[in-house]
Amino acid sequence: MPNLMDAVQATPAILRHTNADGVTVLTLNRPERRNSLSEAMLAGLTESLSAIAADRAIRVVVLAANGPVFCAGHDLKELTARRSDADRGRAYFAEIMERCSALMQAIVGLPQPVIAAVQGTATAAGCQLVATCDLAIASASARFCTPGVNIGLFCSTPMVALSRNVSAKHAMEMLLTGDAIAAEEAAGIGLVNRVVAPGSERDEAIALARKIAAKSAFTLNIGKRAFYRQREMGLGEAYRYAAAVMVENMMTLDAEEGIGAFIEKREPRWHHR
Repeated sequence: MPNLMDAVQATPAILRHTNADGVTVLTLNRPERRNSLSEAMLAGLTESLSAIAADRAIRVVVLAANGPVFCAGHDLKELTARRSDADRGRAYFAEIMERCSALMQAIVGLPQPVIAAVQGTATAAGCQLVATCDLAIASASARFCTPGVNIGLFCSTPMVALSRNVSAKHAMEMLLTGDAIAAEEAAGIGLVNRVVAPGSERDEAIALARKIAAKSAFTLNIGKRAFYRQREMGLGEAYRYAAAVMVENMMTLDAEEGIGAFIEKREPRWHHR
């Protein structure tokens, strides 16, 4: 009989399902490993996002997870196993952090909006994953934390996404104490959009995704890209950039169609260009 490790390796790290309305659900599928960002999970997510980015039929992505934990962050056992390397794991640690950082940037750079559906605990890089998604729906039983400080490892990379979602003092409290916060508090500080009844978070995220998917995909792409670019600019530069984006957006077929439909009091027929 195959052992547990063989079974784990044979199980897809990521499950992918695309609905007829253009919503793709990516599910973290290693509950026995707390959906940690292992090599397999990082590779599976990266490959899936790369394929989705090139698929114009996909309008919105929902990122969900199986099991009681959304994502427990990096696989510490996998990392610790490399302490026996000649460099005590330095090169391997650098590679994993680079791959994880590239994954987070791929989510931000993805043309389609990404919605996290959080059913359980999101810890360390798992919390980073939630913060990186464009939107997040959380179960009332979900919890969020960056507890690296408790094991001598400050959550420096999760800090990047966290500090871009919540205020500095809220981010610092999470990073300095490692304490978990409840879903309602996470919503209050802007880490998630809303909190729903346990068990309904995936359906609620899909419903939100369908609402967004009904818009012009081309316009959503323009808006998502512009949002993240302007956020890193000074005020004057941001307005100049956003004004230029508005002008280019006005020249698209979908803007012409959408404005015309509004004036004519009818539903728009998107060209997605």
